[in-house]
Parts: sequence; structure tokens; C-alpha cells
Amino acid sequence: MTTPYYTIPDDFVWEQTIKKSRFITHLFRITDEADAQAKIAEVRAADPKANHHCFAYLLGADDHIQRMSDDGEPSGTADSPILEVLKNNQLHDVLAVVTRYFGGIKLGAGGLIRAYSGTPAQAIQNVGKVQRLLQTRLAVTIDYHNVDALTYYLQQNQLLVLDTTYDVQVTMIVAVTKTQVTTIQTAIINLLSGQAEFAEQGEQFTEIPVTNAD
Repeated sequence: MTTPYYTIPDDFVWEQTIKKSRFITHLFRITDEADAQAKIAEVRAADPKANHHCFAYLLGADDHIQRMSDDGEPSGTADSPILEVLKNNQLHDVLAVVTRYFGGIKLGAGGLIRAYSGTPAQAIQNVGKVQRLLQTRLAVTIDYHNVDALTYYLQQNQLLVLDTTYDVQVTMIVAVTKTQVTTIQTAIINLLSGQAEFAEQGEQFTEIPVTNAD
């Protein structure tokens, strides 16, 4: 992945009432279209008396699959607003289903657009986002007296420790972006006066919470 890949950390539900109509957003992480359709069916089954179950989803790091449905709402007032919210938040492999229980007061096209965009937008704001990164598992083996210094360095540089093993020496498995491996190794060697050994243990995806400043 050459561009930032953002998704949601967990499935999430958010609800609000607008002029007596209930709008319930279900957010899901999805793996493929079959998974998306299964989750849409789950929402329909959980709220069979709802008037509408509108949805949109994006699949792939490049969003090569995009699907949406207004489920009977006026064309362009539900499906497109939901999809645009997902795109504007740069989310990938995410499904948003917005369920509506009609409250008896018509909202008009503008009101529907605001409701079907605002409810999933608030859901995303509340659940948060994570950035999914392909990183190298770097094993750093040190003596016990260097643990505090290394731990402080990793914390200051916001490097994620995946695992720690205590034996004759201490080995920390650190998630490091591939292009930074050499730089990190050099910094640790300088910090600990050469008293560190390194071993790369393959790659894995790690998820980093996205703050409002990111």
C-alpha cells in the first residue's frame, strides 16, 4: 500500500432522532462482497419493521468495489450521501447501513441528505479511525540494565512494542516501517553504545489510532 489506508477499529452502532424519525447507523469492517451482503442481511433481520435500510460500502485499498442502495428513499437522498461520507473519511473495506424508522414527518430531499450523511459521519467520529500499516517485526535483544533506556526511546518515538520476552536477555519485538529499519537500528546502537542485537522476523499489518491532528 503506497497511500494511507484508513479503516474503523471495530464495528459500531450510532443512532439519532430527527423530527421523530429514527436513523440508526451500523458500521462494519468487511472483507469482501459476500461479507457485506451478509451483514446487510443481519441488519435487516434485526430491524424487520424499519422503513428503509440504506447502505454503501467500499472494498479494496483503491476502492475498486463501490456499492450503494437507497432502499426506496428518493433517488440520491440516501445512498450517495452515505457513500460520500465513507470517501471523505478515506475509509476502506467499510460498510455503513443506515436504518430509518419513519416518524410521520417528511424531511424533504435536503433533510434526508443531511440525515443520511450526518448520522454515519457522527458514527465515524465516535468510533474513530485507524491507519493500517505493513511493518517489519524487528527483534531487539538487550541486557536487562538497558531495558529502561530502550523503553523510553521507543515511547518517545511512538514505536509499538508487539511482544517482550524475558530470558537470559530481554527481547522486544518492535513494529517498524520498512524504510526506517536501518535508521532505528542505528539510533538504538548509538543509544546503548552498541549493546543490542537485531533480527527481522517478517512483516505484519499493525493498526495505529488516528488522532484529530493526523
